[in-house]
Amino acid sequence: MIPFSKPYLTGKESGYISESLLQNKLSGDGEFTLNCSEWLVKNIKTNKALLTNSCTAALEMSSILADIKPGDEVIMPSYTFVSTANAFVLRGAIPVFVDIREDTQNLNENLIEQAISKKTKAIVPVHYAGVACEMDSIQKIAKEYDLLVIEDAAQAILSTYKNKMLGSIGDIGCFSFHDTKNIVSGEGGAILINNINFADRAEIIREKGTNRKKFIDGVVDKYSWVDHGSSYLPSELTAAFLFAQLENAHLINKKRLMIWNKYHESFLDLEKKGLISRPNIPSECKHNGHMYYLILNSEKARNSLIQFFKKRGIVSVFHYIPLHSSPFGEKHSVISGDLDITNRTASQLLRLPLWPGLEKDIEKVIQVVHDFFK
Repeated sequence: MIPFSKPYLTGKESGYISESLLQNKLSGDGEFTLNCSEWLVKNIKTNKALLTNSCTAALEMSSILADIKPGDEVIMPSYTFVSTANAFVLRGAIPVFVDIREDTQNLNENLIEQAISKKTKAIVPVHYAGVACEMDSIQKIAKEYDLLVIEDAAQAILSTYKNKMLGSIGDIGCFSFHDTKNIVSGEGGAILINNINFADRAEIIREKGTNRKKFIDGVVDKYSWVDHGSSYLPSELTAAFLFAQLENAHLINKKRLMIWNKYHESFLDLEKKGLISRPNIPSECKHNGHMYYLILNSEKARNSLIQFFKKRGIVSVFHYIPLHSSPFGEKHSVISGDLDITNRTASQLLRLPLWPGLEKDIEKVIQVVHDFFK
């Protein structure tokens, strides 16, 4: 069986976890948490980076920082994971879904402005497959209408847009370290504070709404409840595991990109024959090899290929069920315009296995695709 995803281990994870145990520090904000935060600040070029329990937690923190209130509207794609919307719905906001681009499956920047109302508070671009949204246009619209930009960069660590790291461009960025991502810690995430005005409050929200950080730093003689918040801080064991991954992040992405490029070259002939569409990477973007997908010409063809793979011991999967078509989304969201490309992508996109170590089996995966079309 060739799995769809397999976490890559650097070999240092267990050693760092043992080291954290010897330091008698299991709760968060120890040495390894600090190391991870410093790595993110340095490599992503953000003002502040705070580890969280998940990207979901980072998005929930961003919703609180944005002062989202009941009835506010937040613009985002429907073709995304539920956390993108849920983080704001939890605060009483209404997701306003805008269609995606056919070439990148990212939020269509040309459709954002028509979705803006007096209730709009933020735009949430999702960098699908680690490929950047058109951030210049999004930032320009946000500035014109005084909106916040919160990047859902769950899949996009070390990807860039015009040489700027994704997650560092909007007011806030959110990363995921779930074990299906490039850089993993089992569960885990990070919130990147690019707008320095949110820096102090982010620490309070992350510490259950208390000013505990100021107490630890000696700024106050005791800490107390001062704001909204929750337990968004991961354990030091999670941070120890993550730091081993971050130290090797560039190497891990390099391995993934080699596999991605092999796929891309191998399916060019099928695209020329009009049998599939391959991922498109705009010239201003550099991606991290997070995902390789094919878009087939029909849902029937996509589902048939999944079964064709399965019979040969290979796991391939489709991706999101669009949020606007989910039971909860139908009741608690608004659609701006039509979502034709979202619906078509959801029914025709197929993700192929991609993980460091797949090199020895990638020819088999490629051959199965060609055999299917024969």
